[in-house]
Amino acid sequence: MVQYTDELKEEIRSANDIVDVISQYVTLKRSGRNFFGLCPFHKEKSPSFSVSADRQYFHCFGCHKGGDVFTFVSEIERISFRESLEFLAERARISLPTVENSEFNKTQYLKDRMYKINAETAIFYHERLYKPLAKIAQDYVKQRKLDNNTLKAFKIGYSGEYNELYKMLKAKGFKDEEILATGLVNKTEKGEYIDRFRKRLMFPIMDVSGRVIAFGGRKLENNEKMAKYINSNENLVYSKKKHLFALNLAKQSDSKKIILVEGYMDAISLYQRGFNNVVASLGTALTEEQGRLLRKYSEQVILSYDSDGAGQEAIMRGLSILENQGCDARVLQMEGAKDPDEFVIKYGSGRFNLLVENAISLVEFKIKMIKSKYNLENANDKIRFLKEITKVISNVDNKIEREIYIDKVAESYNISKEAIYAEVNKESYNSKANEKTLVKPAVKQEKVIEISPAIIKRENMIIYLLINHFRESYEAIVTNITLDDFKLEANKFIFEKILESPAEESEKILQTIANIEDQEIQSHVSEILVTDYEISSIEKCIEDVVNIYNKERLTNRKFEIIKELENSSNLTKEEIAKLEQELSEIIIELAKRK
Repeated sequence: MVQYTDELKEEIRSANDIVDVISQYVTLKRSGRNFFGLCPFHKEKSPSFSVSADRQYFHCFGCHKGGDVFTFVSEIERISFRESLEFLAERARISLPTVENSEFNKTQYLKDRMYKINAETAIFYHERLYKPLAKIAQDYVKQRKLDNNTLKAFKIGYSGEYNELYKMLKAKGFKDEEILATGLVNKTEKGEYIDRFRKRLMFPIMDVSGRVIAFGGRKLENNEKMAKYINSNENLVYSKKKHLFALNLAKQSDSKKIILVEGYMDAISLYQRGFNNVVASLGTALTEEQGRLLRKYSEQVILSYDSDGAGQEAIMRGLSILENQGCDARVLQMEGAKDPDEFVIKYGSGRFNLLVENAISLVEFKIKMIKSKYNLENANDKIRFLKEITKVISNVDNKIEREIYIDKVAESYNISKEAIYAEVNKESYNSKANEKTLVKPAVKQEKVIEISPAIIKRENMIIYLLINHFRESYEAIVTNITLDDFKLEANKFIFEKILESPAEESEKILQTIANIEDQEIQSHVSEILVTDYEISSIEKCIEDVVNIYNKERLTNRKFEIIKELENSSNLTKEEIAKLEQELSEIIIELAKRK
């Protein structure tokens, strides 16, 4: 059996974001730094299942299960660690060393061939765009004012007639079954091979790493029977819900914002005019998978959809998904054009940039949509409007943000702040009455009853500091705290593992701990990593915890000396004097540390 190296395990772990993986099984909602949901491993009514995106660990405070992404897949799919590793490697399209002719190897080989076919096809289409026979495509490109740099950045091309692509791919040595697997060519009932995309402007679709995975084609002829756009069918290398058009370019942007638009041309047109942080959904409403991609590569997502009814409905669906992902989602308000492409051509990039800067928040957009349903001159409509918007405002956790929205609504819609406050407080009270307080259980261990909860929390925080803030904490902690100072066996075991790691290899600490096979240790580590210790200053926290141990050490020594002096009959005068001097020094030192 082939053995997988630690380096390969880490590559697979890094390629599978734990929030992304768990979200396929559990509905997660951000709360602070972590995500929470109902535990899939035991029945519960209130969410006690926590996932840390920062540390890539999960932990359930109800059933105590926890660990990394391999642990979760093993538990949820009821498979071995090795099988979970292979499962996640397949998910991340990472090749594994396998025995010859295995089924997995055949699938991987076919995927590799499909990627190569897609790459060759993109080159074929792009080169064809510059040939005389592509005049219809060249005219369209000029009409849309796309320059050569943009055409090359997106590898925009023009598809041929009948079976020109098929002939080219065959000449390159690709087999029929490999070509058919991509969906670029169809086989007729008569056994003929015909290109799927014919006489269309072609848009290669790339994954986040820049590999061509599919294509979109726009019709150029004035033929009502032809669909305006057709796209590749889903296959081994392409799932439209898991990718975003132009994300491979947008992730390189210095901006921490991503602008989300509806169509290829919106993204391309904005890119040409200086907005290199634009992506488009792939002919479908925004999906949870796409939402997770946006969260991963941006700090703020600005939705800029068409101004028609369908576009506004798509914004509401998209906002809901992004909100659940914990994204800072905004909505671009656009007037005077039906879509971003038309707006930026008509008014220029400066005006569009102002729209981006003034994009409204999720709450403001929801209030705007609610207002569109009512006539605020009518008393009954105004009451309904107030009740609906207070539900939206009451869901805002930040009190300052909530105050700002109340002030805005009161001023904009001539409603007294007192009336809004009353409704918001009533809504908040009703919501809280339905919630159950989560009680965090003690760490599962035989001797846990004998150890003070304060000591357990302190030890857990030390492990937390060493994992999350290794460079700042390592020297101070190992200089002042010893292995024997730890009371909880799990923490003592983890601390020993950390001490075994070279001090300069801080980035490998979590990997070292992740490779510990003991499930109880993994669960304990996961609990530590998903706990919020409310640390405002790392330096002050390290100083305080070190001071506690030093004070305890001095206090214990003080009582030892007092006991020795009480039984001083066997001590010489010199020994007594020495102990008294030490006692005096300890008392002075303890007084300084208060």
